[in-house]
Amino acid sequence: MTSPSDQATKSTLRVGVIGAGVMGTNHGRVLAGLPGVSLVGIVDPLDEHRNRAVELIGCKTFATVDELLLAGVDAVTIAAPTHLHHEVALTCIGRGVHVLVEKPIASTVEEGREIVAAARKAGVTLMVGHVERFNPAVAAIKQAIRNEDILSIGITRVGPFPPRMSNVGVVIDLAVHDIDLIRWFTESEIVDVQPQLTCAVAEREDIALLQFRTESGVLAHINTNWLTPFKARNVTVATRGKYVMGDLLTRQVTECFGFKADGSYSMRHLPVGHDEPLRAELIAFLNAVRSNSTPAVTGEEGVASLEIAIQCLEQPPKAAAGRKPPLRAAG
Repeated sequence: MTSPSDQATKSTLRVGVIGAGVMGTNHGRVLAGLPGVSLVGIVDPLDEHRNRAVELIGCKTFATVDELLLAGVDAVTIAAPTHLHHEVALTCIGRGVHVLVEKPIASTVEEGREIVAAARKAGVTLMVGHVERFNPAVAAIKQAIRNEDILSIGITRVGPFPPRMSNVGVVIDLAVHDIDLIRWFTESEIVDVQPQLTCAVAEREDIALLQFRTESGVLAHINTNWLTPFKARNVTVATRGKYVMGDLLTRQVTECFGFKADGSYSMRHLPVGHDEPLRAELIAFLNAVRSNSTPAVTGEEGVASLEIAIQCLEQPPKAAAGRKPPLRAAG
């Protein structure tokens, strides 16, 4: 009898999704449309989530992970709540199943390391779903600063209070994306962390101003909150030779260069692709499974970004005086 990892070399991969919330349903939608993929089904304990998956995707659903594994899968994507990542990932890895786990890889660094160790021992592919790396605007920024002497990075990731409360604040929910991007852009580890956190309207931090220094000497900062009435996702990178600005939502990337002593410079818009980031991410994962190659975002990278995020949280957030309500759009 062939194992799931042996079967992964075949032309068609049997793939399952664990978690049928918004992200998991999106995983299922994309996987159902990929060539060479058979979507076995989506797991979720809630009837309403399974019914929505059936309605939107038309796929089979399961109430438990064991039911999915019994149906036979080569690989799974885990889009369950973070506190379940450790248990679910270890269960799948223990069956020889390749795993993509949504960010953050786990609730704690120790759990993340256990997942990495288990995947290595089992010889299965483990990838972490830091989907922002697959945003075409991010890819354009990465290409623009290639071989450049990076001086500083600034990232803004803000938006309104989320409609569904989770058990994490803005650092784990939002800033971990940008911690990963800083490490990826600089190809250097973060060695100094200076966080400023506040609880304005939530029980957990909903405003975070985070400053970092990398081993290579790059200074970086992240501004993130749940108090802005609209979403904004902006990246700026200053190097010795250029200044790059990217809007990750509109996918516009602009490069300033040719600085002269009189203060003048040239500016140009960079070409940006149109791929759906989640689709590109899932294709990258499945390609790594098929070729038995290193995935685009390794488990070790996922743990490293989680570790920095948790360091940011080691300074307890302060409560804002009066707990004023967040800004809201008029109307």
